[in-house]
Amino acid sequence: MNIGFELNGKPTILEIEQRETLAEVLRGRCRLTGVKVSCEAQVCGSCTVLVDDLPVSACTFLAYEVRGKRVTTIEGLADESGRLHPLQQAFLDNFAFQCGFCTPGMILAAKSLLDENSNVTDAEIVAHMNGNLCRCTGYLPILKAIRQAATELRGQK
Repeated sequence: MNIGFELNGKPTILEIEQRETLAEVLRGRCRLTGVKVSCEAQVCGSCTVLVDDLPVSACTFLAYEVRGKRVTTIEGLADESGRLHPLQQAFLDNFAFQCGFCTPGMILAAKSLLDENSNVTDAEIVAHMNGNLCRCTGYLPILKAIRQAATELRGQK
């Protein structure tokens, strides 16, 4: 089947099989390897992408469900000049990663939160990020990075 959707701001038409997951299509056909696949059971958050600005687990989300929608991956966050999104920069500034495997999913999940409300409390951040697991860093640098990005995004509004 053919599906049309917006991928990182660009109109996209792909031929897919109905059984393919969004993660399979994004990684395999679109070569967007920032979409990580780990648990394949919607538990770890590594495969998180945004569909119409909402976080979804691409490992279990069927690709045909994005017809007519906007999909954003980590590769689509930097602006056209290559300037990183404030969350990406904050993760670098705060060393909120080690191996980096969970980082794209963490950043996209945090983006969905900050797009809704950049005036968040630590408790709200922790609750929202609950579905994204990191096996390396501990969570304090991640929390610090999200707080930094929230402050910057508030200043941009």
